[in-house]
Amino acid sequence: MTDPNVVAKAFTDYYYQTFDADRTRLAPLYRPESMLSFEGAQTAGAEAIVKKLVELPLQGIQHKILTTDAQPSNPQAGSLLVTVTGQLITAGNEANPQFFTQTFQLIPDGSGSYWVFNDVFRLCYGM
Repeated sequence: MTDPNVVAKAFTDYYYQTFDADRTRLAPLYRPESMLSFEGAQTAGAEAIVKKLVELPLQGIQHKILTTDAQPSNPQAGSLLVTVTGQLITAGNEANPQFFTQTFQLIPDGSGSYWVFNDVFRLCYGM
């Protein structure tokens, strides 16, 4: 089995760099059965998820990852649970980042890559 931490690092590097540059390029990571919970708002399906991410009012954003934790979530299937904590930094407001946590359940696609089945995002207030 591939080291979950290696997969999680590669995935999160790609995800957040792509999110910050061009969110439309995240579409291949999601499938029709994917689910997103963003600040409690539920969205299902790749097309709807990417639309939601593109429409977020987070222009000029940069993610700074603080921690990444990974565990096998179903060893027989090779799926992974990845939890990330970090900061959202907006242009012109570098001194006051917003903290966030995001959890992904990644499913292997059979070609050595993974897709996102579950994606749960929350801002962390009062930190």
